[in-house]
Amino acid sequence: MATLIPRREWRTVPGRYAVIDVGTNSVKLYVAELAPDRSWRTIVDRAELTRLGEGLEEGGEISRTATARTATAIAGMADEARRDGALAIAAVGTAGLRIARNRDAVIAAIAARTGITVDVLPGEEEGRLAYVAVKESIGLVDGALVVFDAGGGSIQVTFGRGPLVEERLSVDVGAVRYAERFGLAGIVTPAVLREALAAISTDLSRLDGRPAPDALVGMGGTVTNLAGVRHGLAVYDQVFRGDLIEIDTGLDDAVRDQHDAVLPQDIAVLQPHDLFRDIFHRDQVREGLNLA
Repeated sequence: MATLIPRREWRTVPGRYAVIDVGTNSVKLYVAELAPDRSWRTIVDRAELTRLGEGLEEGGEISRTATARTATAIAGMADEARRDGALAIAAVGTAGLRIARNRDAVIAAIAARTGITVDVLPGEEEGRLAYVAVKESIGLVDGALVVFDAGGGSIQVTFGRGPLVEERLSVDVGAVRYAERFGLAGIVTPAVLREALAAISTDLSRLDGRPAPDALVGMGGTVTNLAGVRHGLAVYDQVFRGDLIEIDTGLDDAVRDQHDAVLPQDIAVLQPHDLFRDIFHRDQVREGLNLA
């Protein structure tokens, strides 16, 4: 973590702050400005596809090539944050770094290239930060709220009521993991898709038997990909409301033509469980890190 001001003081010292979120599939930069009245204003919010977790499911390690791609993206984002006047930069890693056997070597290589040390978040903490981001940015409903962050390597699910977090789960179900395992990065046969759905349903069984919440908020690359196709978005709007998961697993030609490389695994990850219905969706944990 490269910083001039400790993160615990970010909410007390007005100025600009940056978070770099190192995910399994992409790296995201979020720069925000804290005003004297303690409100936040977004300055930069962008992502780069680096595929850090490429080959991770099969080999258990992050490759040198993926590490180099990711380090280059982080270096550019850190430079951009400094040019934008960030007083501090925090970098966090999620599922890909959590499960990689060579995590320490990857973090060291990134630090040597960029001067930035990536702190790996436990899955439950990642879920808590997602809940904080929702609470601060789009408000809370009266009643039960579920927030889930579906990324390339895992899904974090946080159950709460109002401002109170009641339970946090981290489930190793991610689009990249199943894309590699079942070849979902391209067009697949119905039989393969059924096999993938069955495997994911089994892995999501920890969510079984829970009552439907009063509101469900989804974030992360899986949700934003589906939202973009479902609503025909050329530019992604951070907050959308709708039944975005109602997409046929047959994957019609129009969907294939638009997002052939990403949609099969994204649909597969979310469809097997009834919890993921009627979603509010937005992006992402890096906002929670500023707000926490």
